[in-house]
Amino acid sequence: MKILLTIHERLTPNAGAAGSTFQLGQHYLSLGHDVTYYSFNDLPQWMPDRLKEVVFPGYLAVHLVACLRRGFIDVVDASTGDVWWWALFLRGERRRPLLSTRSHYLEQLIHLDRLEEQRRGSLKLSWQYPLYRGSLQLLEVAISLRRSDLVLLLNHLEAECVVQQLGVSESHVHIVANGIPESFLGLPLLPMTEAEHQGVAIALVGTYITRKGIQYSVPALNNILKRYPQVRVSFLGTGCSESKVLDDFEVGVRDRITVLPHFEHADLPSLLEDHHIQLFPSLSEAFGKGLVEAMACGLAPITTETAGPLEIVKDGYDAIVVPIRDQAAIEAGLEKLLSDLPFLVELRANAYRTAQRFSWQRTAEHRLTLYKNALQDRQSTSGEQNV
Repeated sequence: MKILLTIHERLTPNAGAAGSTFQLGQHYLSLGHDVTYYSFNDLPQWMPDRLKEVVFPGYLAVHLVACLRRGFIDVVDASTGDVWWWALFLRGERRRPLLSTRSHYLEQLIHLDRLEEQRRGSLKLSWQYPLYRGSLQLLEVAISLRRSDLVLLLNHLEAECVVQQLGVSESHVHIVANGIPESFLGLPLLPMTEAEHQGVAIALVGTYITRKGIQYSVPALNNILKRYPQVRVSFLGTGCSESKVLDDFEVGVRDRITVLPHFEHADLPSLLEDHHIQLFPSLSEAFGKGLVEAMACGLAPITTETAGPLEIVKDGYDAIVVPIRDQAAIEAGLEKLLSDLPFLVELRANAYRTAQRFSWQRTAEHRLTLYKNALQDRQSTSGEQNV
């Protein structure tokens, strides 16, 4: 099949949604399909990313028209909101491609999360927010979902929103998990040494932003570091300076905190080699790719009960699941693992086994099957109509 993958971000293997899109395309290629990408990389370089976000659907529409004139595309697989312009105004081709819209985290749910954080006083939305992200962007996403042949989502909460609130046909909606690189699977799960029992290390992988729950995790970690002088904490991929993170902690514990603003994704297993607990305190998470990757590296997770992680782990078996926005619960979860090392060892082993179920190869094969079935259904329907 000829597949066009689009993403309204800069395409890079080291970022969240863009990295997932890149990995998906690479596995389609490995399975013998013809894949091209369209992303912010293809827009004029002088444009700031905020402008690119607004104009991306228009540029993509022009690109699609040009591609279809040169040759046929079987599938356009677009991130939410990318194809609304083309789907609404230009999708009249007789041999039109299958349109699949995939979510990396549904904008309607992100919007509700932002409003809740603003209500709680932990986030201040700018005056510009209602002009696009809080209004027009939500409409763009709704249009692209309603006009898609396939809607591929990451969790049941997204599916409920899309069907019940946006009016998308339930028959078009499928939940398909993300994957993790094959290089992360089958890594050796080494037993904890006696020295490690005395010096447990906690890792947080992801950007240092409000949506990742830092306003609840940082006070909890500060208290844990004060009570357990042998514990270390690493912040990996913060996207901000070391000083911004350290300034949020008391001076006496800062020497046991490591901050790495950026890293190559392939290096994550080596970065996590001497860590034992992953703290994943997000306020909202569509899947939790970082959660699964750390589990595959042998870390026992403490995660909030957001939609994505609840599709992956079970409380008490392969994770400790805590309520969202609950500093005390995060602290209690860390206390449990630090004071009950046999339970920590058991949780690590179970989390490791769970992570082995997730691979980009399996995800790619699942999606390709959905493409093929949808194309066959459309051909069958078209044939019946022409009789």
